[in-house]
Amino acid sequence: MLSRGGQGGLRRGRFHIVIVALALLTAPAQADEQIKIGIGFGLAFLPTYICEELKLVEKYGKEQHFAVRASYERLLGADAVQDAIASRSIDMGPFGVAPLLTAWEKGKETKDARRQILAVSGMTTMPFALLSNQPRVRTIADLRPSDRIAIPTLTAPQMYLLEMQSEKVLGQYDRLRDQVVVLSHADAVAALFGGEGPADAYFSSPPYTEIALKDSKVHRILSSEGVIGGKASFLIIGATKSFIEAHPKVPDIIEKAMDEAARIIHDDPRRAAQIYLEHEPSRALEAADIDAVLRENKDQFGSAVQGIQAFADFMSRRGELKAPLQSWKEIVAPSLLNSPST
Repeated sequence: MLSRGGQGGLRRGRFHIVIVALALLTAPAQADEQIKIGIGFGLAFLPTYICEELKLVEKYGKEQHFAVRASYERLLGADAVQDAIASRSIDMGPFGVAPLLTAWEKGKETKDARRQILAVSGMTTMPFALLSNQPRVRTIADLRPSDRIAIPTLTAPQMYLLEMQSEKVLGQYDRLRDQVVVLSHADAVAALFGGEGPADAYFSSPPYTEIALKDSKVHRILSSEGVIGGKASFLIIGATKSFIEAHPKVPDIIEKAMDEAARIIHDDPRRAAQIYLEHEPSRALEAADIDAVLRENKDQFGSAVQGIQAFADFMSRRGELKAPLQSWKEIVAPSLLNSPST
């Protein structure tokens, strides 16, 4: 039997529990940390579409006891991405290898962590291919001065790859520059099919590579893997060093989300194709077309970054980087240091 003092203490204890419970119920809920991710258009962005559709960033944030919500904003081009990161309208966004290296060096020179860009995660290493509709052309050495080479923009990765191969085969990196014409992917494919269009060759990327190669007149004369000697990142998610330092858990969360998206693409390309077309409806491509492309490129997605050193060495030789890159590890967030990157 409890004494009166004991009963009073019990009542006071129960009263205290009730007060604490009421306080917890009436306290405002803690808002999720919002991570704003810039994205673009094209099959290379499929991993981000899967992350958005399946809320993978939120899933891995929860695993780390970090309440996070990802939002995705479409941007057009590397300049728009860098402007958006600089103005803090997004926290991270897609970079090609060359723009990432340039942004990293600029920030390093100024010693300003708010400007220096680091790689947070790879997205895809889907290969580029130089195609031709001319039977006589089997390597870039067979291209005549009158032959025109289509690429999507003058700052696209394809331009760097063409210059790397020109340096290797022709002894001069800018030997073919005057033969380059800028065409959209659709126009470049149409030019190859027509045989008398504004281009005789086209440096393509999936799914346009597969579309173009359906024509018996079109053949592959070069691949990005042949230029680099292995895989090269198509797109990399980059963020400022200051953002990474202020949010040390986020790079690991993004890396894990990207790797799960890669597993889905590898294991269930049909589902991945459906997600892609929900985000980018197409009149020209059906789910079966995208499914086939993904099956051919099923091992080309994931968080590792590839080809960094090869791009950096070339950019140093041509003076685009002021100092050689000693290691790819200089330009990545800590969570990627133990990844199978190159």
